[in-house]
Amino acid sequence: MNLVTVNLDSILIGRPLPFSLWDEGGILLAPKGFVVRSRADLDVISTNRNRLFIDVAESEDYQRAYVGKLHSLVRDDKPLGQIADSQFSTFELESSRATRDTVDTSAPDWLDLQAQAQTMLLDVNPISFCARVDKLQAQLRRHLSQNPDGTLFALMHLSGSEVRLYSATHAMLVSVICSLAARDVLKWPAALETLLSKAALTMNVGMTDMQNRLAMQTAEPSPEQRAVIEQHASLAVALLKKLGITDPLWLEAVLHHHTKTPGPLAGRSQGQRLARLIQRADMFAACLAPRASRAAKSPASAMQASYFDENRQIDEAGAALIKAVGIYSPGTYVRLATDEIAVVIKRGANTTTPRVAVVVNRSGMPNGELIVRDTSKREFRIVIGVAQREVKVKINLERLLALTKQPVSDRSW
Repeated sequence: MNLVTVNLDSILIGRPLPFSLWDEGGILLAPKGFVVRSRADLDVISTNRNRLFIDVAESEDYQRAYVGKLHSLVRDDKPLGQIADSQFSTFELESSRATRDTVDTSAPDWLDLQAQAQTMLLDVNPISFCARVDKLQAQLRRHLSQNPDGTLFALMHLSGSEVRLYSATHAMLVSVICSLAARDVLKWPAALETLLSKAALTMNVGMTDMQNRLAMQTAEPSPEQRAVIEQHASLAVALLKKLGITDPLWLEAVLHHHTKTPGPLAGRSQGQRLARLIQRADMFAACLAPRASRAAKSPASAMQASYFDENRQIDEAGAALIKAVGIYSPGTYVRLATDEIAVVIKRGANTTTPRVAVVVNRSGMPNGELIVRDTSKREFRIVIGVAQREVKVKINLERLLALTKQPVSDRSW
């Protein structure tokens, strides 16, 4: 066994361990696959030990970096004996990880981003919290800049199909929706958009575990759960302050993100304008996500919930969101005039005419080959939005994400 130290902050809270944890003497502390539920549990595991260790043979990072080094040796025509005897130091392992984190330009790994968000929200460690928020927000910003339709598609799909990590996925979806509205519609400065995005990511910090459990429970929230729900905005602000967040706009946005105050944005403080945009996006995303206790609503119902305010008037913040993502956002489902069911892959020239990929043909059978339709054409117009639960077909996320990256042509039959 070849043990190397592991940084406690790199251990994902709420996710199965990808490797076993050992002490310095080789005593097993937590097996591979064990789920560390909280930072407190991790502290218990590491109590009275200065360091935790992993076996390099189990480390995915180590294996990836080690294979990379072997390829380099082969490419440089090193003797076979040297290749066979090559070792890989802990320093090289850490350097490989650091390089990948800072210059990563690969396609997004959405499951990894879910895990990052889950860890950030559950493992509320003052030492690492701000850095984790910055890193996650920067990755979402990059993906949103490179492929906004693909980013919306992936998060809409995950929100509608994965309830166990509901809180993390919901936070990311609200964050990117707000960013799009702030950047493309409201034309807010980049610094304010970044602050808005971070506030959305952290709006429910402190109640993530309960929010995940609520998404999976069929019973009504208990009195204790309702008390936390009612107080969670102020509790989140108090926790954020302890974690080192001092920006008054960030804190004000989180504090008021559930405040129901209809009316234009112009008469509000800057922090309350951020809060109103988050509140509308929160409602929109929540409507589209299923719970164990209820099914997800249709895209039209989600749009109406955010587009109209508490007085049934057009809401300025809600209208900005709908202009940004469309009435039929990438990742949602629609029925066409051809009686086909399709999933939206790209926003169109206006909010009602997106590009779609047919997943169920007019006979009600799954499509083996993805057929792209332009719904601005009358023969392929959208008749109605369809809730995800009504689509009895499993989609290939990677195939559909590929269609969001480039211009696509229509194919009619």
